[in-house]
Amino acid sequence: MSMNHIRPWRNIERRKSRQIMVGNVPVGGDAPIAVQTMTNTDSGDVKATLGQVLAAAEAGADIVRISAPDVAATTALKEICKESPVPIVADIHFHYKRAIEAAEAGAACLRINPGNIGDEKRVKEVIKAARDHGCSIRIGVNGGSLEKHLLDKYGEPCPDAMVESGLDHIKILQDNDFHEFKISVKASDVFMSAAAYQMLADATDAPIHLGITEAGGFVSGTIKSAIGLGQLLWMGIGDTLRVSLSADPVEEVKVGFEILKSLGLRHRGVNIISCPSCARQGFDVIKTVEALEERLAHIHTPMSLSIIGCVVNGPGEALMTDVGFTGGGAGSGMVYLAGKQSHKLSNEAMVDHIVEQVEAKAAEIEAVKAAEDAAE
Repeated sequence: MSMNHIRPWRNIERRKSRQIMVGNVPVGGDAPIAVQTMTNTDSGDVKATLGQVLAAAEAGADIVRISAPDVAATTALKEICKESPVPIVADIHFHYKRAIEAAEAGAACLRINPGNIGDEKRVKEVIKAARDHGCSIRIGVNGGSLEKHLLDKYGEPCPDAMVESGLDHIKILQDNDFHEFKISVKASDVFMSAAAYQMLADATDAPIHLGITEAGGFVSGTIKSAIGLGQLLWMGIGDTLRVSLSADPVEEVKVGFEILKSLGLRHRGVNIISCPSCARQGFDVIKTVEALEERLAHIHTPMSLSIIGCVVNGPGEALMTDVGFTGGGAGSGMVYLAGKQSHKLSNEAMVDHIVEQVEAKAAEIEAVKAAEDAAE
């Protein structure tokens, strides 16, 4: 639950869900909302796939999914899982035996699509493999691959059909006394996804994985995901998420964190508050922010930085941030530390100096945290 007693209009009361484990990552309950992504390399190429996993983990991914379409992929999965710093989810379609092989290879979770994994007998074999090897399962319903009998019943993909599919497969898992599962009901249509997730949230206490599938390229996909996932998260729905973009998996992780940061649900790295710039700007805001985003990417400590081009909103924004810079005149501006005016600074020295100030503040925050942890 995200609670703010001073500003209650910021409160988000998260839906109560059961907690499961995906490897060493708790999902559901009061655990932080986990950020996932998926590799897009040839899964049989250990070096390339592991490289993407490591890059995603460095960007903050809690869990990474890898498609396992063939034996070469499940064979490579054994080495990838061994070397990965985060739990690996094996993505299974059509061939239930790949799920069994993935469980044996060390996958922390098996993602199965009810619409194409096969009959109940095959699902039971997957359940047995998951239980034998300590895997969780994600029931991954997709609006584009619903079971034929549901399409015949409803006439087209729709929220009711998606939720019915998911609940049918929840029953199969529960009837086999398997409860370490989460569920998703994804569609490329924002309206359909949002409606399905709201229905699902009322129908089960299972952890929910959020996503707008096939959302599109970086810009369009980010917007669709922010709208769809943002409204659900604001309602308290969602225990883990993936932003599906036709882009580098690292970008998916970054966007996922930005969505969570904007709602106060996760905090990682520097939250830069900057103006769009206009004729009043005392320095080149856009280039400055671009430079700072690159220079501060290594900071994982949650903190805030305001970069405002002029004094209209600059001082007010700086009051609310750890470090701030407001443009002035004659080639210089004002540095704010902990919300208070500190010293003037030339525009030329701005980027290097701000990086130093942010690094110093991050070190201070980490030192306080370490002292508090030691005291406990």
